[in-house]
Amino acid sequence: MKAEPMTCDDYITAAFSRDFVAEGYDHDAVERIHHGVFDEWIRALAQSGLFTNHTVANAAHRWKNNPHSLLDALLADADEMTVKRYEIAWQALDRTARLGSTAPVAEYA
Repeated sequence: MKAEPMTCDDYITAAFSRDFVAEGYDHDAVERIHHGVFDEWIRALAQSGLFTNHTVANAAHRWKNNPHSLLDALLADADEMTVKRYEIAWQALDRTARLGSTAPVAEYA
Protein backbone atom coordinates (compact mmCIF):
# COMPACT_ATOMS: atom_id res chain seq x y z
CA MET A 1 0.00 0.00 0.00
CA LYS A 2 1.40 3.35 -1.02
CA ALA A 3 1.13 6.09 1.60
CA GLU A 4 -0.06 9.47 0.43
CA PRO A 5 2.46 12.29 0.84
CA MET A 6 1.88 14.60 3.77
CA THR A 7 0.57 18.05 3.00
CA CYS A 8 1.63 21.30 4.62
CA ASP A 9 -1.58 21.16 6.69
CA ASP A 10 -0.61 17.68 7.91
CA TYR A 11 2.72 19.05 9.13
CA ILE A 12 1.04 22.06 10.74
CA THR A 13 -1.36 19.76 12.54
CA ALA A 14 1.51 17.54 13.71
CA ALA A 15 3.70 20.46 14.80
CA PHE A 16 1.22 22.89 16.34
CA SER A 17 -2.20 21.40 16.96
CA ARG A 18 -1.42 19.65 20.25
CA ASP A 19 -0.07 22.86 21.82
CA PHE A 20 -2.87 24.96 20.35
CA VAL A 21 -5.55 22.71 21.86
CA ALA A 22 -3.66 22.06 25.12
CA GLU A 23 -3.53 25.77 25.91
CA GLY A 24 -7.33 25.79 26.12
CA TYR A 25 -9.85 27.86 24.24
CA ASP A 26 -8.30 31.09 22.97
CA HIS A 27 -10.82 33.59 21.64
CA ASP A 28 -8.06 36.06 20.77
CA ALA A 29 -6.33 33.46 18.57
CA VAL A 30 -9.49 32.58 16.64
CA GLU A 31 -10.24 36.27 16.20
CA ARG A 32 -6.72 36.98 14.89
CA ILE A 33 -6.96 34.07 12.46
CA HIS A 34 -10.43 35.19 11.33
CA HIS A 35 -9.09 38.69 10.68
CA GLY A 36 -6.12 37.36 8.72
CA VAL A 37 -3.42 38.07 11.27
CA PHE A 38 -1.09 35.10 10.75
CA ASP A 39 2.28 36.55 11.71
CA GLU A 40 2.82 34.22 14.69
CA TRP A 41 1.97 31.13 12.63
CA ILE A 42 4.09 32.17 9.66
CA ARG A 43 7.00 32.87 11.98
CA ALA A 44 6.51 29.49 13.71
CA LEU A 45 6.51 27.69 10.35
CA ALA A 46 9.62 29.52 9.19
CA GLN A 47 11.50 28.91 12.45
CA SER A 48 10.50 25.25 12.75
CA GLY A 49 13.04 24.18 10.14
CA LEU A 50 10.46 21.81 8.64
CA PHE A 51 9.47 23.99 5.70
CA THR A 52 11.16 25.72 2.80
CA ASN A 53 10.65 29.44 2.29
CA HIS A 54 8.48 28.57 -0.72
CA THR A 55 6.23 26.31 1.39
CA VAL A 56 5.89 28.97 4.09
CA ALA A 57 4.97 31.58 1.47
CA ASN A 58 2.40 29.21 -0.07
CA ALA A 59 0.85 28.52 3.33
CA ALA A 60 0.63 32.25 4.08
CA HIS A 61 -0.98 32.87 0.69
CA ARG A 62 -3.53 30.09 1.23
CA TRP A 63 -4.39 31.33 4.71
CA LYS A 64 -4.90 34.81 3.33
CA ASN A 65 -7.37 33.39 0.79
CA ASN A 66 -9.00 31.04 3.29
CA PRO A 67 -8.24 31.86 6.93
CA HIS A 68 -10.42 28.98 8.13
CA SER A 69 -7.92 26.51 6.60
CA LEU A 70 -5.40 27.44 9.32
CA LEU A 71 -7.98 26.91 12.05
CA ASP A 72 -8.93 23.56 10.49
CA ALA A 73 -5.29 22.44 10.56
CA LEU A 74 -4.86 23.54 14.17
CA LEU A 75 -8.03 21.72 15.24
CA ALA A 76 -7.52 18.54 13.20
CA ASP A 77 -6.73 16.45 16.29
CA ALA A 78 -9.04 18.29 18.70
CA ASP A 79 -12.02 16.69 20.38
CA GLU A 80 -15.52 17.37 19.10
CA MET A 81 -16.43 19.88 21.82
CA THR A 82 -13.30 21.97 21.24
CA VAL A 83 -13.97 22.07 17.51
CA LYS A 84 -17.59 23.06 18.17
CA ARG A 85 -16.52 25.87 20.52
CA TYR A 86 -14.19 27.33 17.87
CA GLU A 87 -16.79 26.93 15.13
CA ILE A 88 -19.36 28.84 17.20
CA ALA A 89 -16.86 31.65 17.73
CA TRP A 90 -15.96 31.64 14.00
CA GLN A 91 -19.64 31.88 13.02
CA ALA A 92 -20.14 34.79 15.42
CA LEU A 93 -17.16 36.56 13.85
CA ASP A 94 -18.62 35.88 10.38
CA ARG A 95 -21.96 37.40 11.42
CA THR A 96 -20.24 40.45 12.84
CA ALA A 97 -18.21 40.88 9.66
CA ARG A 98 -21.31 40.58 7.47
CA LEU A 99 -23.07 43.22 9.53
CA GLY A 100 -20.05 45.49 9.25
CA SER A 101 -20.02 45.95 12.97
CA THR A 102 -16.97 47.05 14.88
CA ALA A 103 -18.59 46.05 18.17
CA PRO A 104 -16.75 43.28 20.02
CA VAL A 105 -18.09 39.78 19.63
CA ALA A 106 -19.07 37.98 22.81
CA GLU A 107 -16.67 35.26 23.80
CA TYR A 108 -18.04 31.74 23.87
CA ALA A 109 -16.00 29.99 26.50
